[in-house]
Amino acid sequence: MPSNDGDRSKFFPAIEKKHGEKITFWIKRLKELETDKYPEQIAYLKENYGFSQAHANALVMYVRGSTTSKRFDSPATYFSGLDTKTAKTMKAIFAAVTVKHKGLELVMAWNQPMLRLGKDYVIGLSVSKNHIAINPFSVDALDKNLKKLEPYTVNKYTFQVPLDWKVDATLISSLAKARIAEIKSPKG
Repeated sequence: MPSNDGDRSKFFPAIEKKHGEKITFWIKRLKELETDKYPEQIAYLKENYGFSQAHANALVMYVRGSTTSKRFDSPATYFSGLDTKTAKTMKAIFAAVTVKHKGLELVMAWNQPMLRLGKDYVIGLSVSKNHIAINPFSVDALDKNLKKLEPYTVNKYTFQVPLDWKVDATLISSLAKARIAEIKSPKG
């Protein structure tokens, strides 16, 4: 079972067990294909040897020199790689949530900064070239705030704000409140 630290080699024992060959065998196969592109190498393992996407990706990326799936070791590292304006906006979004909702932890998940309550995510942000996507991890939270979201592009699970957005603390807090209520409600 792979760990949460992003170490791709943690997949190797499962690959060896499932496919009956030492990892050196698979690395040698991929080195023979080193001029092939990533999708071709993945397809080779999946089509010829029955690899799952996760096992194929771990092995191909490892052979290509990416030994970990983690790009950032902390939110601070993530923010330091952004332009100042975008980092300031993202930090302000998180601050607007944490000022009203205590006990949330800022973590990295899927190489993106997220606020988490226990093991459940409350708000996550993702930067694109022209906007920040905000994910409240709840379609219901989005639905409950549709009127407030009218000025924004709303997708199925996220909505988009400009990179230099003047944070609407009322909106962000409302989304977080709805998501936290879901997390805390008994699941039946």
